[in-house]
Amino acid sequence: QVQLVESGGGLVQVGGSLRLSCLASGLSLDDAGMAWFRQAPGEGRKGVACISGTDSGIYYTPSVKGRFTIARDNAKNTVYLQMNDLTSDDTAVYYCAADLTTAADCTDYGRGMDYYGTGTQVTVST
Repeated sequence: QVQLVESGGGLVQVGGSLRLSCLASGLSLDDAGMAWFRQAPGEGRKGVACISGTDSGIYYTPSVKGRFTIARDNAKNTVYLQMNDLTSDDTAVYYCAADLTTAADCTDYGRGMDYYGTGTQVTVST
């Protein structure tokens, strides 16, 4: 059974940084596309970043490129999202996601993945 547990969310001021972690169980990161999604109040869930399980390709949504970094530690079965230079637009619930099938290489990952965690709240205050 695949489980994804996020941690590291919290309250931060504009311009600050946070690092989110996602501990995965029931799968090997070598085989899975791993991604972060976020859902802001009143909006749908959207893909933020993805790291491929097949070729380690990395993809970002344009609004976070240059500010966010996704990385994984296969030995710890953990995926990270380092978020720098945060703005109020980054306020959202952040979800870790995994895919072992069609999005294992991050293809169209924004359309959805096989598994999601329960989310961690990130609030950026002005």
